[in-house]
Order: sequence, then structure tokens, then C-alpha cells
Amino acid sequence: MDAFKRRKIVNNIVLIFSTFAAIFGILWLIWILGTLIYKGGSTLSWEVFVGNPPAPGDNTGGLKHAIIGQFLIVSIAVVIGVPIGILAGTFLSEYGKNSRLANIVRDISDILMSVPSIVIGTFVYAILVEPFGHFMGISGSVALAIMMLPIIVRTTDDMLNMVPGELREAAYALGATKSKVITSVVYKGAITGIITGVILAVARIGGETAPLLFTSFNNNFLTYNVFQPMASLTVTMYDYAMSPYQYWQKLAWAAAIILTFGVLALNLIGRAIAKWKFKK
Repeated sequence: MDAFKRRKIVNNIVLIFSTFAAIFGILWLIWILGTLIYKGGSTLSWEVFVGNPPAPGDNTGGLKHAIIGQFLIVSIAVVIGVPIGILAGTFLSEYGKNSRLANIVRDISDILMSVPSIVIGTFVYAILVEPFGHFMGISGSVALAIMMLPIIVRTTDDMLNMVPGELREAAYALGATKSKVITSVVYKGAITGIITGVILAVARIGGETAPLLFTSFNNNFLTYNVFQPMASLTVTMYDYAMSPYQYWQKLAWAAAIILTFGVLALNLIGRAIAKWKFKK
């Protein structure tokens, strides 16, 4: 057997194993989505989105308190995490470059990206929950913002580095200041990639449960006060799934569908933006 036939056989074997691996991974995703739709699809109704939390043993009610709580906690996390992340990424790309401080920040970001979410939840518990003596929705937002930071910092850094240096030099040649070059030239060239990173970071924190158990905890009633314990879809789903009431268990499946398809939608939006940018 000559070398060409041998390489062709090896290539076909690797192709077959890769195809089976891809199908194996997709089957799990289809299985999970199918189970969610089968178990919780019949519970989904308008009542689930606008109904107040059900009383024990009651067969009416919804997840309004958890949906609003989830929205508030994630929204505040975005307000905290996105500006800090983008500014830090801008510092790394435009000011720090390959300095020792910039490289240390990059290393810390990479390490922070792999830290388990429950560790971040414990850290925020120690600095915000324990000193004030009670759980708070805002502390959950801080924990989620910390989880967003490394993703946004590294994405912003990478996207800004991809902007050609000639654009900066042309702007400097016209007399623009450094801040003007960054805001009017560099950001415009990388805005799509930065937005994609932000969307993926939001999708990342949208399904987190562990850090919220230590920070915002849960609330059986609707509240808009972020300085009090606040319900979230993830923690409510856990509590309802563990309850002895059948209707609560159905609501847990409905919460799982809302969370799963919400995170999937954000991921698809992020990838669609990235694909659109690549085509350009």
C-alpha cells in the first residue's frame, strides 16, 4: 500500500469518528430539548408568565416573581459588568499593550474565567451578604457581573487588537487625540465583535444558580427591592423541583424551558452577529 492510500484510509477513519462524535453531541442536545418540551410544554401558558406564585397545594399561579427577579438581577449585572469590562479591555489593547501590568491582567482574566461560579458566589457572600446580615438581589447582580468581566475583557481586548494599526495612524495624522481615535475609529471597527462578546457573556450568566444561592437567595413573593432577597428563575426552578406539590414541579419544568430557550436565543443572536461580521 502506497503512502497516498494509507493517508486516505486514515483520513476516512478520522472523518467517521468525528462524524459520530458530532452526532453523539447533537443527540444529547435534542434529548434535553425534547425532554423539556415534553415535560413542561403542557404547563406553558400566559398564566405562567403573569401569574403570582402559587400557594402550597394550589394549582393556579405562575412565575411572574421569578421572571421579574431574574430580569432585574441580570440587568443590574449587565449595567455593572459591561462598562467595566469594555474599559478594561480598552486599557489592555490601547494603553497597556504588552506591558507587565497588562499581561498580569490578561492572566487574571483567564484564571477568573475558569473559577467555579460557586466560589464567586461564596466570595460575594463574604463581602456583601454577611456584613449586611441578609441576602440581597444586588449581591446576586455583583456575583454575575464578576462572572461576566473576564469574558468581556478578553473579547474587547481581542476585537480591538484586530483593528488595523493603519486606521489609528491615519487618524493621528489628521490631528486626532488618542481618546478621539479610540472612540471614533477603533470602537467603530470592533463594535460588532464587542457586542457579540457582551451577548455571549449575558447568555453565560443567564442560567447560573450556584452564585445566586449564596447572594440573592430566593423570595416567595414579588419584590422590586434589590436590597432584599429576590427570586430568580434558576433558584425558583430548583426549589419547585424539590417540592412535594405536583403543580410546583410542573412550574419548574416551565421555568427550565424559559431559561433554556432564552439562553439558546442569546447564543444564536451572538453567533449570527459574529457570522455577519465575518462575511463582511
